[in-house]
Amino acid sequence: MKTENTAVDKVLTRLKDQILSDWMKDAGHNGDQEEAEALLAALHDAIRADADAAKMDDPALDKARNVLRGLSQKRAAQGSTAGETSQFILAVKKPLFAGLEAQLLATDPKALMAAVWMVSELIDSLAQWTVTAYQRSREEVISRQQEELLELSTPVVKLWDGVLAVPMIGTLDSNRTQMVMESLLQRIVDTGSELAIIDITGVPTVDTLVAQHLLKTVTAIRLMGADCIISGIRPQIAQTIVHLGIDLQGITTKATLADALALALKRSGFVVSRPAASR
Repeated sequence: MKTENTAVDKVLTRLKDQILSDWMKDAGHNGDQEEAEALLAALHDAIRADADAAKMDDPALDKARNVLRGLSQKRAAQGSTAGETSQFILAVKKPLFAGLEAQLLATDPKALMAAVWMVSELIDSLAQWTVTAYQRSREEVISRQQEELLELSTPVVKLWDGVLAVPMIGTLDSNRTQMVMESLLQRIVDTGSELAIIDITGVPTVDTLVAQHLLKTVTAIRLMGADCIISGIRPQIAQTIVHLGIDLQGITTKATLADALALALKRSGFVVSRPAASR
């Protein structure tokens, strides 16, 4: 090991518990004993292996990266910020510097400066890498939540035997249309339904792109041997479709979901009637 690494190794070996305790005090509510122990052990291993702080892909930093990746994922899921996560890592500097000062200041000031610089550079690199790892973890959390919200916002509902419905709410885009199509086609297979109602009452506007998405979904449904009814065609949407020159010929449309259900039941051979009033 390099001279400065040897000095830091001795401090971490002799004063591990004290450094950990002081680290937790400085970190305050932002600290976590289990995380700190894992990170301190990874830092110690990196120093013993003469890790190069300028190269975060150094194999000697594998353990440290794994610890930081797990820490970032955990904290991103808990709602901590990237700054809080990075600050937690940087908080180990103060107790570690204090240990180096107690060991080297009186005997070898030059070695103390070299050790402090090496430790500072390594911890700064780890903290910066953690911010990137945190952002990546946060993006994964957001992406997963968006997918879950899409699934919740486009449920496939069984209205009657052989009749399914998908109430669309919000703006339609390629990803959402693909998810709706996959869910609806799978439910058609699972239930053996022959009719599907796509209700666009909750879709604020219909433009050429939205119409294309609807046409693709209808085509996919028909390829599965089922038929489709589009409901929720409000006067404004009807005017927009005509103005844009969108061709919906061959596709059954209804103004309301109730009208679409009544037609679906009629096509399926069901007759719904009110009981005669008792005299």
